[in-house]
Amino acid sequence: MTENGAVEGWWQLSDVELLAAYHDARRRFTEKKFARDTQRARLECLRARAFAAGAGGVTERKSAIDASEELARKGQEVREMTRDLDLIKVEVDLIAMIARLRGASAAADVKAEELAEGEDERQHEGR
Repeated sequence: MTENGAVEGWWQLSDVELLAAYHDARRRFTEKKFARDTQRARLECLRARAFAAGAGGVTERKSAIDASEELARKGQEVREMTRDLDLIKVEVDLIAMIARLRGASAAADVKAEELAEGEDERQHEGR
């Protein structure tokens, strides 16, 4: 859900549907992040190869890399992937916020707090 009424649509979902939407958004975020990071690493590898293959001093090599249209195009693709990734992250954060506001994760939060308190008590007993 990325249209204008997405927040209202998520708000009207049942808890199970909301958690499924959250899981789907997290999955998409992870896939896009992996793809973006892979492209970023490939771009850095291409830049390193171009630097090593270049002639002249460091300044001339860096200038040649900066002037390369192919590397500039690939850099633009990585920036666009980052923008898309940021939009998906906003979607993930919104769904998580709605779930917290509605109390869908209240049981999980209580359980996490109980575990943390239990660990604190064990640490104090060990002293």
